[in-house]
Amino acid sequence: MPDLNLLLTLDVLLTEGSVAAAARRLGLSPSAMSRALSRLREVTGDPLLVRAGRSLVPTPRAIELRDQVGPLVEGAKAVLRPAAALDLARLSRQFTLRSTEGFAETFGPRLLSVIGAQAPGVTLQFLTKPDKDSTPLRAGEADIETGVIDEGTAPELRAVPLFRDRWIGVVRAGHALVQEGASAGYAGLDHIHVRRRGLHSDEIDAAAAAAGLTRRIQVVVSGFSTALALARRTNLVATVPARHTEGLRDGLQPIELPFAVAPFTISMLWHPRMDGDAAHRWLRGCLRSVCAERPGPA
Repeated sequence: MPDLNLLLTLDVLLTEGSVAAAARRLGLSPSAMSRALSRLREVTGDPLLVRAGRSLVPTPRAIELRDQVGPLVEGAKAVLRPAAALDLARLSRQFTLRSTEGFAETFGPRLLSVIGAQAPGVTLQFLTKPDKDSTPLRAGEADIETGVIDEGTAPELRAVPLFRDRWIGVVRAGHALVQEGASAGYAGLDHIHVRRRGLHSDEIDAAAAAAGLTRRIQVVVSGFSTALALARRTNLVATVPARHTEGLRDGLQPIELPFAVAPFTISMLWHPRMDGDAAHRWLRGCLRSVCAERPGPA
């Protein structure tokens, strides 16, 4: 294994042309620098610096190396020095956010506005999150995910709460349930069941059963957007997260559930290897700021 410290020593020796001057510059004793020069001669197979009167002169090989070593040393210094301050105006990068349906529609417009004002060279890619598999974060296929933290969440992931959410019923405009001004008829209607792997698949029915109620399921779908689209054009009731789906609920009327369901927290998750990435930290701050804004009416 080559000793890369010798590159710095060689660069200084060839620049100074003097063992004593090189030793002072590197904070070494003259004898230590002489030993380093001997080691360099052994590694390169060339005397490098030879005596000419009272001074040392470089050999042809040393002159050749001098043009190569300098850029190598500067490159190594650039790699090892702290990252430059983040210049958002010049930042050019794509970030991928993985979330369930409704998140991009609800929070995307404001997030894009904030990002566009600060870093116009940044682009976003929104991916639908069908399950709680953390492989995309681990593999670098996604930069940030949003979701509910539970026993299925990978333990090594970083997580920060974004907002609290709650469940509501949703029906089409003009639905009899809204006209009656009460949610008491909720259980007597036909329902859309949203079945998402590991994501609240049975929570609503469990809460209804605890209150002595049973939902009559007419159709089962795999996502909130499909449930809302069906509710918009039928008499079916969809039960969805209030704030998370706000951007999908145009033309629909919210109703309160006739039983208690615990609220839940939507968090932002990322892989710890991105902790020190300045641009990633900035994006996390943007997302937290957007999600912390006061939501509109459910």
